[in-house]
Amino acid sequence: MKTLFGQHMEVTAKVMDMQLKRQNVIMSNMANVRTPGYKARELDFEKDLQAALSLGTEGKIARTHEKHVPATFDPETFGPEWTKAFRPRVVHGEDQVDLDKEMAKMAKNTLQYNTLSTIIKGNFQGLKDVIMTGQK
Repeated sequence: MKTLFGQHMEVTAKVMDMQLKRQNVIMSNMANVRTPGYKARELDFEKDLQAALSLGTEGKIARTHEKHVPATFDPETFGPEWTKAFRPRVVHGEDQVDLDKEMAKMAKNTLQYNTLSTIIKGNFQGLKDVIMTGQK
């Protein structure tokens, strides 16, 4: 079924949802920085996203045969993979959340989220331009 926006909007929206969830995980880690025995959690979805979009690690479309068309992205089946850092060897200071690392992760995640929102804003601006041009 044709929609007003292409598949890229669905992908962008789903990735923004994952970025928001990641931000919540990072903030949870930072809130527990002084909790004894707390292990930092992470939300990884980039490799799953590449697999869902049929992209190789280099960002190129991966196909098994030259006549095969890559599978389309299904935002309903795509989701995050939760990981919990496990370290069997406990050394003072290593089993706690590293605040500097979490701050760096938060900054990177914020930049990525802001970039995606700028892309979506551009898509809506393009639609607005088409509507305004058609009005004349």
